[in-house]
Amino acid sequence: MKLVSWNVNGLRAVHRKGNWKDVWKLEPDVLCLQEIKADVADLPDETKEVTGYTALFNEGSSKKGYSGVALYAKESPETVEYKIGEERFDVEGRIITAYFRDFVLSNVYFPNGGQGPERLQYKLDFYDTFLSYIESVRSTGKKVIFCGDINTAHEEVDLARPKENEKNTGFLPEERAWIDEVIGLGYVDAYRTLHPHKTDAYSYWDLKTRARDRNVGWRIDYFFVDQALFQRVSDARIHTEIFGSDHCPISIELGNKGQI
Repeated sequence: MKLVSWNVNGLRAVHRKGNWKDVWKLEPDVLCLQEIKADVADLPDETKEVTGYTALFNEGSSKKGYSGVALYAKESPETVEYKIGEERFDVEGRIITAYFRDFVLSNVYFPNGGQGPERLQYKLDFYDTFLSYIESVRSTGKKVIFCGDINTAHEEVDLARPKENEKNTGFLPEERAWIDEVIGLGYVDAYRTLHPHKTDAYSYWDLKTRARDRNVGWRIDYFFVDQALFQRVSDARIHTEIFGSDHCPISIELGNKGQI
C-alpha cells in the first residue's frame, strides 16, 4: 500500500501545468494534498472526481484561495474529521483525518511561521493543539499516521544551509523541539529512519531564487508513523522527479500485513 503526500501550492496551477497527471503515475492508494488554494467549486472536474477514488476536501472558510487540503483514497474511510477543535485553526482548512480499518491517517498543512511574531506563535500553538488532538485519537487504541507540510526542518541534515537559517522560522529551536517531542511520543519520522545518512534530500525549494536548480532545499514534508505500525513501513521516498510546485511529493509504502 502506497501513501503519497504533496504540497501542491495551488491545485489549479498544478493541473494547468500538466503535473496533476504525474503524481498519479506513483499509483497511490491514498494521496494527500496540502495548500490546494481553492474552493472545491472552482477546481477542475478532473481534480474533483478521480475514477476509483473517494475524494475529500477541506477548503476552510477564513479566506478564498488560501490553505486547504484534499485526500483521495481507493477505499472509503469509515469516518472523517475536518477539525482539531479550536476555531482559529479550523477555519483555515488545514486538516483531514481519515479513519481506516487498520489505522488513522491525518493529512495536515501546518502553518508557516513567517510574517512576524504573531504568526510564529500561531504556528507553535497549532503544533501543540494538533499534537493534543492526535494523541487523543491514539489514546482510543488507534494506530496513527500523520503527514504533510510540517514547515520545519528537524536537523541540520534536513536543509542545505543550516547555519544561515538558525534564526529563521522553519529552523528555530522551538520549532525543532516540537518535532523532538513528536518523536519522543513514539511517532517515527519514516524517511529519516529508513535513510539515516542520506544528505541533500529535500522536499521544498524557494521558487524566487530558483533554488531547486541548485538543490538548495529543505526537508519540511514528513510522514510520521506510530511506532506500533512502523514495522509495516517498507519504503520511504522523496519524489524529486515530479515538478509543478515549490514542493515535491513524498511517499511511504506499507507491507501487505493487514488492510486499510
